Amino acid sequence: MSNVVSSITPNSDPVIEHPGQVIVTDPPRRERRAVGLAVLGFIVVSLLVVAVLLYLFAVLGAAALLYAAILAAIPLIIVLLGIRWIDRWEPEPRAVLLFAFLWGAAAAVFIALVFSGITQAYVASHGIGKSGADFFESVVQAPIIEESAKGIGILLIFLVVRKYFDGPIDGIVYGATIAVGFAFTENLQYFGLAIVDHSGVGQTFLLRAVLSPFAHVMFTSCTGLAIGLAARHSNRIGVFAYFIAGLIPAMLLHAFWNSATYWATDWYLFYFLVEVPLFVLAIIGVVRLRRHEQGITQARLAEYAAVGWFTPSEVNQLSTPAGRRQVVAWAKSHGFRRQYRRFVQDATHLAFTRQRLISGKDRIGARRYEADLLDAVVADRKQLVGLPPLLTVVTPTR
Repeated sequence: MSNVVSSITPNSDPVIEHPGQVIVTDPPRRERRAVGLAVLGFIVVSLLVVAVLLYLFAVLGAAALLYAAILAAIPLIIVLLGIRWIDRWEPEPRAVLLFAFLWGAAAAVFIALVFSGITQAYVASHGIGKSGADFFESVVQAPIIEESAKGIGILLIFLVVRKYFDGPIDGIVYGATIAVGFAFTENLQYFGLAIVDHSGVGQTFLLRAVLSPFAHVMFTSCTGLAIGLAARHSNRIGVFAYFIAGLIPAMLLHAFWNSATYWATDWYLFYFLVEVPLFVLAIIGVVRLRRHEQGITQARLAEYAAVGWFTPSEVNQLSTPAGRRQVVAWAKSHGFRRQYRRFVQDATHLAFTRQRLISGKDRIGARRYEADLLDAVVADRKQLVGLPPLLTVVTPTR
């Protein structure tokens, strides 16, 4: 095979446009099955969205539901911006994120409503006191049922679209997206009931939208983090053990949060002394995990660079935040921003697919996806053929 020097390389180093052919004989049956399950999943969650909306409309009425939706959109936007920040290094497919959101907003809520209805019917038939029933439902039932329902959504994503589940950050992103969907629907109900009953809409908004918009995100991210670790260290069978291990802290944090109203003499003091530090620790943990992902990107792309798929300078530019910003800005100044961002995205996905290959996780699927991504990298280079060289080379910084 002849060595073709790419004219779009963002520095003076030569790069082989297509140094080798990756041949994969794995039949596409597995891919077709994943597509079929994904379509079925969207049909199911869409039907559940309709069911939940009809329930909210019946309980709240059109006007209260509309006002509640406006209020609930504020914390939704705040949390989605936070998830976008977490997911910037290796963005997940929008279709998968949409499924995650709908699962949280409809499927998990539907499951929670069913169990809540069962509990309320049992309480009514056995004459159990309201205070005891409320405590059980908020401190015991809600953490167990809600976190299990949300966690099942993360598990389904792992099992059906394994190639988009590379590690802990992916698990946190999917878990957070499911959680914000659940919180959005829950806020519709809380805000709507406050509007209908004329009972402290401002106080409800302060507690749920201002002080605790990330509460559900923190809970469910524990399950996502655990399943993300399974993506690195286990297989499709072993993931169930990680799933249970992640549910435990998710349920405990949820129960701890809900129980505070019963034992915390000063709730706001509890919030600032306990919940705020926990949130700060969570942010620190996410930052460290993102740095780890940058290290994986640099190490794996360096292996491809060793056989000619990338240049050393490209590896530096693709594996550091500063490098990416500089090169994307450079491409934008020449009208190639969209094309170069796609090149960055494909290269990053390639790095994490390589990580799955060397760790022996999802070997057959990863090999097929690697071949597709290598073809995509070649296609990206052809799209960037008119881009002039980048004269300055980014020095990698951590």
